[in-house]
Amino acid sequence: MKQAKGYFGRRKNVWTVAKNAVEKAMLYAYRDRKTKKRNFRSLWITRINAGARLHGMSYSQFMGKVKSNGIELNRKVLADLAMNHPDAFKAIVERVK
Repeated sequence: MKQAKGYFGRRKNVWTVAKNAVEKAMLYAYRDRKTKKRNFRSLWITRINAGARLHGMSYSQFMGKVKSNGIELNRKVLADLAMNHPDAFKAIVERVK
């Protein structure tokens, strides 16, 4: 019942309804913790692709060259550079070309 605090209607004060609502909420929370990781990865890929295409490369070409040149930056950092620090991203693109 403590976990059902703040729910609307019978979901907050009728035991069986509250129990079912809390179980369903826990399932959604578990599922969406996994989904959040997928969504962020796809966002990072989209941002890197946009940044790479400004410099005449596709995402797959860029990431292949980043790995082969031994640059140890992950997608999260590369996406941040592409969005917020385009000069630094351009330096990385020039280095891998």
